[in-house]
Amino acid sequence: MRNQSHRTEADRPRPRRAPHHPPTGRRPPRPPPETRGAAAGGHSGKGAGQGGKRTRLSREALMDLVIQDARVIDGTGTPSHPADVGITDGRIVAIRKPGEPPLTARRTLRAHGLALAPGFIDMHAHSDLALLRDPDHSAKAAQGVTLEVLGQDGLSYAPVDDRTLGEVRRAITGWNGDGSDIDFDWRTVGEYLDRLDRGIAVNAAYLVPQGTVRMYAVGWDDRPATPQHLDHMRQLVATSMEEGAVGMSSGLTYTPGMYATDSELTELCRVVARYDGYYCPHHRSYGAGALEAYEEMVRLTRDAGCSLHLAHATMNFGVNKGRAPELLALLDDALASGADISLDTYPYTPGCTTLVAMLPSWAGEGGPEAMLGRLRDDATAERIRHHMEAVGADGCHGVPIDWGTIEISGVSHPGLADCVGKTVAEAAARRGEEPWTTARRLLVDDGLGSTILQHVGHEENVQAIMRHPVHTGGSDGILQGDKPHPRAYGTFPHYLGHYARELGVLSIEETVAHLTSRPAARLRLPDRGLVREGYRADLVLFDPDTVAAGSTFESPRTLPVGIPYVLIDGKFVIEDGRRTGVLAGRSVRRTPGVR
Repeated sequence: MRNQSHRTEADRPRPRRAPHHPPTGRRPPRPPPETRGAAAGGHSGKGAGQGGKRTRLSREALMDLVIQDARVIDGTGTPSHPADVGITDGRIVAIRKPGEPPLTARRTLRAHGLALAPGFIDMHAHSDLALLRDPDHSAKAAQGVTLEVLGQDGLSYAPVDDRTLGEVRRAITGWNGDGSDIDFDWRTVGEYLDRLDRGIAVNAAYLVPQGTVRMYAVGWDDRPATPQHLDHMRQLVATSMEEGAVGMSSGLTYTPGMYATDSELTELCRVVARYDGYYCPHHRSYGAGALEAYEEMVRLTRDAGCSLHLAHATMNFGVNKGRAPELLALLDDALASGADISLDTYPYTPGCTTLVAMLPSWAGEGGPEAMLGRLRDDATAERIRHHMEAVGADGCHGVPIDWGTIEISGVSHPGLADCVGKTVAEAAARRGEEPWTTARRLLVDDGLGSTILQHVGHEENVQAIMRHPVHTGGSDGILQGDKPHPRAYGTFPHYLGHYARELGVLSIEETVAHLTSRPAARLRLPDRGLVREGYRADLVLFDPDTVAAGSTFESPRTLPVGIPYVLIDGKFVIEDGRRTGVLAGRSVRRTPGVR
C-alpha cells in the first residue's frame, strides 16, 4: 500500500485558464504504431509529436504545477517510468526523469508513486443532457474521464426543428429524462456545442445522430427516403460536420433510424467521409444474425470510403456464446485488407437500454404516440406480444424475449417504483399475471420511459474482445433511473482494477492505451491521449494497487476508489478524491476541412 497522504506544497493558487486555441486546419501525420487505429487530429491547437510544437522551457521558468515522483503511464502501452511532470497554461511543458534538473512551479503535488496517465476517453456516453443538468457530474469525473463522446445510437437533440425536438425528447426519455429541466436554446449541432462551451464538468465531442436526422427529414414512417429526403439528410449531416461533429452515429434497432436502407446509410457515410469523420453504428443485431450485422457495417463503410467505429461491440444472447473469435476474425480480415476500423466495449456482461426498445420496429412507426396507441389496443398488443415472445422482434435482436433476463432499472412514474430491481418475470409473478401484461402496463403507464438491464452477455466474449488491438473503452452509461447499470459510474476503474490488476487480461499499460491514445487517435485529436510535452494537461492520477469500481448492481451510484486526482486543462476537477466544482470541460470539435 502506498502512502495515501499526497500532501501538496506552496500557496496552491489555481492554475491559470488555458487560452482557447482555434482549429489548425492541418491534418496531422499518422500517429506512431502504438496509437494507430485511426489518424489523429482535432480542434484544440497543436500538440507535440502528432502535428504540434514541442514547448521548451528554460531551467529557471516557473510553471503553474509540477507533479513530482509519479509513475508515468504515458498511453503508448510501453512500460511505465518514474518522472516529474510540469504544467503551464493547461499543457504539459516538461517531463523530467530522475537525475535530470528539477522543475520549479507555483504549486507542487507529490504523487508518491501514483500512476499518472492521460485522462480517459469515454467513446460511448449518454450524458447529452446530464452535462447540462448536473455540473458536478462525478459519475464520470471521478472515474478519471476527461472526454465523453455524445450523440450516440442515432438519437440525440441536434440537429432538430421544434417538431423533431419534441419527438426525440419523448423517444429517449429513458436515456436522459424528459428534459423538462433543460432550456433547449439550441437547434443545430453548432449551437449545442456552443452551449457546452459555457462550462461543463468534462470535455465532450458529438456525433450527428442519423435517427434524429431521418426523423427531421422523413419522419417516423417505415418507407424509403425520396431523392429530396436524401438531399435534405445529406445537407443536415454536412452542416453538422462543418459545425464540429466528429462523425455520425446510428441506432439500427431503434426507430426511426432503423428504417434506413443500406444505400441510404452509405450515402450519408460518404458525406461523413468527406469531412474525415467516422461512422459509429449500433448495428442491426447483437443477437441472432450478429455476425451478418457486423459484416454489413464493414461492407457499407468500405463502399462509402468511411472510417468505422463499432459501438458497444458485444456478442450477446445464447446464440453467440463463445463466438467472439468469429467476430475478431472478421475484423482482422477487414483490417488486413485496408479497412479503418475500431470498436468500443464496456467491461460487464449485462446490457442496458429502454423497455420500449425491445418492441418490433413496426410497432413504433409513426412515433411515440402511435406506439402507445398500439399498446392500448388489445388486438395490436397481442400481435406485439406474439412477435416478441414467439418470433423474436428486431428490437430484441431477433431473439425471442426471455422476461427473466429483463430487469427494470428505472421508471419515470413514481407509482411504478416497486418494479425497480425486479425482472419483468418477477414483477409479474408478484402480481399474479403474465409477463407481457406487466411489461405492457409499464410501457403505457410510464409513457415509454422505463429503462432496463438485459442479462444476456458472456464473460468469455467480453474478455476476448477487449484484448483486440483496435479496442477502446466506452461506458454506454445511462445515468437515469433508480438502479442504473453500474457501468455508468464504474467502467474505467473496473477495467483498471478488475481486468488489469486482478485478472491480468491486459497489462496496466496496455489498458491505459486502450482508454486514452487509441480513442484519441480515432477522434483525430493531435494533442490528447498521451503524457507528452506539448499535449493538453488532461490527466488522471490513480493508485494501481487499489483502483476499483465502487459501483455494483446493488449500489450502482457508488463512486470509485483509488483515483484521487483528475485534471482537465491543468485544472483540478477531482482533488484529494473530491469534486472541486471546477467546470473546465468544453466541446471538442472536428478540425475544419473537406476532402
